[in-house]
Amino acid sequence: MKKILIIIAAILLGCFAAKAQAVYSCKYKSEAQVKVYVAKYKSDADLVVYRCKYKSDADGNKGLWFFTDYKSDAKKTIYFVDYKSEADIVIYFADYKSEAGWQNKSKQQKMY
Repeated sequence: MKKILIIIAAILLGCFAAKAQAVYSCKYKSEAQVKVYVAKYKSDADLVVYRCKYKSDADGNKGLWFFTDYKSDAKKTIYFVDYKSEADIVIYFADYKSEAGWQNKSKQQKMY
């Protein structure tokens, strides 16, 4: 009975951990799942991103990102490109958590 409860608890914890939008910034474009360009203006972005201090603050695919130190801890690997034309998504870094979110929902599946 204890083993079953432990297994159920582990599965539930795994589900909650998987919700976090934890990202890892790769050194090489070929390692990344998503190529990202950082816009100067919020109006140019597909996604407005807020950098969370803690992984537990990052929730779902809402633009709340936590940058991991290790690739294995991340849900998505990203690479920052120099040109907008190379990017899969264009982001803008917000100063406030309330600003985060998708502006172009057609690209939302790239971060699932």
